[in-house]
Amino acid sequence: MISAIENRLSAAQHERLTRFRATQCVDIHCHCLPGLDDGPATMDHALAVCRALVADGVTAVVATPHQLGRFDGQFTSQDIRRAVADLNSALAAEGVPLTVVPGADVRIDERIPRLLEADRVLTLADGGEYVLLELPHDTFINPYALVGELAARGFKAIISHPERNAFLTRQPQAASGWLARGVWFQVTAASLVGDFGPAAERAAWHWLATHAAALVATDAHDTDFRRPRMSAAIDRIAERLGHVAARRVCIENPLRVLAGEGISPLAGFAGAGGRE
Repeated sequence: MISAIENRLSAAQHERLTRFRATQCVDIHCHCLPGLDDGPATMDHALAVCRALVADGVTAVVATPHQLGRFDGQFTSQDIRRAVADLNSALAAEGVPLTVVPGADVRIDERIPRLLEADRVLTLADGGEYVLLELPHDTFINPYALVGELAARGFKAIISHPERNAFLTRQPQAASGWLARGVWFQVTAASLVGDFGPAAERAAWHWLATHAAALVATDAHDTDFRRPRMSAAIDRIAERLGHVAARRVCIENPLRVLAGEGISPLAGFAGAGGRE
């Protein structure tokens, strides 16, 4: 994807790829499609979010509008794919060096395995491998049975922003059963730098320290409070856990999700041993 736009990368993108000797910097969770959910309302606003991603060093983004939950039935998988195609066309016309691929942020629901097989909800990058599952923020729903059924059907589960679930911030041990089933956690870049408050910040670092979280994403919705914060998060992770750890969770594993490859754990990189 990058080869078509690499000659016009932004300074931030070029610095990111050079710093980590990478071919892409992928954001696997972003609400950047216009008019579908609580992200940008218009194409102009969507382009602004995409420009903010470019300024934050991102070269490819998985568009993940909410599916199910309060957005149940409001748009189809085909609607998402069409919106991605339209946004890519607009980006090309505006000369914005960013590639968008389809995906979804899917609210926990017992119907998900059937809906996936019916193409009514989307996997990340539309690749048929990884499902981004969203827990409610203020209540606890145990996804243990769901992730087992997904695994039996060949899908891998990633839980989005567990650090912002009120129950898990108080009782992180409740997740041990799902983690044992191969679930991965994706923490939000903004949480790591305190934008969602001290409880979310502590929880995000806990999941990184215990190696449950192997992915960092922006979960950007706009250019204000919910703006992309990947650069700040990368710097903080490199400072606390080392360059190699920052590369693993912010560069390597997101690229693996995009490519449909296996995620690698963070284990072994915590502390000074992970520094260059």
